Amino acid sequence: PVAGGAYVLTILLDRALVFETARSGKVTLEAGCYAYCGNAHGPGGLRARLARHLRSEKRPHWHVDRLTVHAARLAALAVPGGDECELVARLTRLKEFAIALAGFGSTDCRNCDSHLLRFRG
Repeated sequence: PVAGGAYVLTILLDRALVFETARSGKVTLEAGCYAYCGNAHGPGGLRARLARHLRSEKRPHWHVDRLTVHAARLAALAVPGGDECELVARLTRLKEFAIALAGFGSTDCRNCDSHLLRFRG
């Protein structure tokens, strides 16, 4: 939808991914399934943001781009009018999800430890 809101990207990494972050330095994400919760309130709303995230060819801009360009599979769930922090809260209440990397995608968020979760199932 063109409306703004929140979304969950599911990201399958078929191999470990090593990259640098300003907060944590060099980090490694093991192969597995991840969920990234974000928001889209700018021009084009959810449609534009998710279309960009799902493209394999792009110049990295968002934190999650470091993962999406290496993903074996990507999928998205749009939540028009939703809130990314509420999505994180709901997912982390489930035993199947855990924080994947502290501070990832949530540097401007005062409520969440991270917006990147790892599926433990």
